[in-house]
Amino acid sequence: MGIIAWIFIGLLAGIIAKVLMPGKDPGGIVVTILIGIAGGLLGGWLGKVIFGVESIDGFFEISTWIAAIIGSMILLALYRLVAGKRRHA
Repeated sequence: MGIIAWIFIGLLAGIIAKVLMPGKDPGGIVVTILIGIAGGLLGGWLGKVIFGVESIDGFFEISTWIAAIIGSMILLALYRLVAGKRRHA
């Protein structure tokens, strides 16, 4: 699976992560989408590193989507921590 597929998956994973982690984010929808794309890429990379698979299993496999959603949730949580601290300082 190529980088374009991971970007598309990341876009959708970012939306799903936002639904699973509701709340007010310091950025708008564009920031959330970018975090989702980066999270999808992070999830794909973590799948390669941790599980030793080339690109998870494929676009329509559940493991691919789970990795992308978890990566997006990790980045969204980190973004909320960092941006929240800057806003209160």
